[in-house]
Amino acid sequence: MKEYRNHIIVDPEIMMGKPVIAGTRIPVEMILRDLGVGIAPEELLRAYPQRTMDDIRAAQACESNHEPADIRQRPIR
Repeated sequence: MKEYRNHIIVDPEIMMGKPVIAGTRIPVEMILRDLGVGIAPEELLRAYPQRTMDDIRAAQACESNHEPADIRQRPIR
């Protein structure tokens, strides 16, 4: 899923530069941790109604591809 780059950003001014869901301060690692402990994607969507299933899939794809340098980076202001 190469299009995960449209859902994940890295900005040094947001969450200390950790990958986050675009338009939020929700770190990819938090989504992955929640999924890892058994929280269903549907529960995450209820907790964060502005997010989509594509955001969750993007977090998983980002982790599985191990390509943080390829994630869309915002310029340093």
